[in-house]
Amino acid sequence: MAWLDWVALGGYFLVMLLIGLWSHRRVSSVGDYFTGGGKMPWWLSGISHHMSGYSAAVFVAYAAVAYSYGVTVYFWAFVPLALGTGVGAFLFAPRWNRLRARFNVVSPLEYLAKRYNVPTQQALAWSGALLKVFDVAAKWASVAILLNVFTGMSMNTGIIITGVVTLLYCTVGGLWADALTDFGQFVIQGVAALSMLIAVIIQLGGFSGLSSMWDKLPEGHGQPLVGSYTAGFLTAYIVIKLFEYNGGMWNLAQRYMATDSAHSARRSALLSAALYLIWPAVLLFPSVAAGVLMPNVVDAQQVYALMAEKYLPAGLIGLTLAGMFSHTMAMASSDANAISAVITRDIMPVVWRKARTWSTEAGLMAARVCTVLFIAVSMIVAVEADHFGGVLGIIVALVAAVMGPISIPMLLGLLPAFRRCGPVAALGSWALGLGAYFLLKYGIEPPSQTWLLATPLVTSLVVYVAVGLLKPEPSGEADAIVTAVGSDGPQSGVTPAAVPVASD
Repeated sequence: MAWLDWVALGGYFLVMLLIGLWSHRRVSSVGDYFTGGGKMPWWLSGISHHMSGYSAAVFVAYAAVAYSYGVTVYFWAFVPLALGTGVGAFLFAPRWNRLRARFNVVSPLEYLAKRYNVPTQQALAWSGALLKVFDVAAKWASVAILLNVFTGMSMNTGIIITGVVTLLYCTVGGLWADALTDFGQFVIQGVAALSMLIAVIIQLGGFSGLSSMWDKLPEGHGQPLVGSYTAGFLTAYIVIKLFEYNGGMWNLAQRYMATDSAHSARRSALLSAALYLIWPAVLLFPSVAAGVLMPNVVDAQQVYALMAEKYLPAGLIGLTLAGMFSHTMAMASSDANAISAVITRDIMPVVWRKARTWSTEAGLMAARVCTVLFIAVSMIVAVEADHFGGVLGIIVALVAAVMGPISIPMLLGLLPAFRRCGPVAALGSWALGLGAYFLLKYGIEPPSQTWLLATPLVTSLVVYVAVGLLKPEPSGEADAIVTAVGSDGPQSGVTPAAVPVASD
């Protein structure tokens, strides 16, 4: 990289740190740290939700699929995000906000102790926290691959640099720092991605070359579903993402909780859904076009970085690398904040009695320490990413497959249709769903990746619904919570005091 590229990259890191320091002034309580005090504008929440939903894996793992298979990656990987988030704008986003506003909840799992029981809350908390370690580790590995291509830096050094910068700004500023850096990263990524898009169109010969490009691509690269990416795979992925992007990925639930009203939460979800429909097409088009422009790339995971080096001028290469950093740091920092919320609000008060009486200062300190530890552990796992199936293997085979068992009891527990599903249904759904995943992963050989992806989700869903019907567990506390988060109108007899889910 030229010196202008290093200036662009260094300037990006400096701005991120300054945002973290500025956001530190807005954090005076645990609620401020984890949910922005419920004062975040809907448009900032929506952009943050979008940016927190994907990482540098877009430019590594997904770019590799775009290069090897064509446009299918857009249809199975990102259209489901738009659909799931759009549906969740009406079904889940307002409920998350009311949960925070009416019960002073600052962790997405905090309400589960009353909705079900403490063992259910702990099962989801521990397993979900472990899952996110691997998920974030895949993001560190992705950005390290890009750094290696651009600068020759070793994978381990790249992981350490990215993790340390993320750790500094998100530990200091909490959710406000996450959201504001998400916005800054959105702007940077916008400039970088549009520059790359324009450069690729020029290389294709302008808009006339763009229209003729599709005939020059390898066979099947213009088809929405090819190879192992079948209609069944797409269907399973849509359902998984419906749960994952509406709260199963805990950091995204926090974005809805942080807005000032249920209406604002809905608007933020709709904005994020629209961005998922449009922006990934811009990001991934260069990798699809590489099938014509660079047909002999040996390692498909490097294709986006190689194109940037070849076609972008000095300065824009550094900006593009900063944009790639931005996605990883956005997701990793928001995940760290969510995991810290779950550990300090849901796990530690159960396993350590003293944590139940922490002062505001002690609670904030614990939150920051948990953030540091989570990022450190995920960086260690990232160094060994290849032992867990590589970047795409972790993101798709592990995270997507295990997401259903973790998220189904949490999200369906908010809906009136499932108010009679109690602790037995929730724990049974979680245990048997995870059991189905490990059986297929390490026991019975699944017929296809679709089976590995869909079986845990279907198992959890069927068990949760069936047990709720066959062994209903009506609960006054559960009814009160479901009723309270269901609408914006006055709730007869239901107040935060009547259902003391949590308190600061």
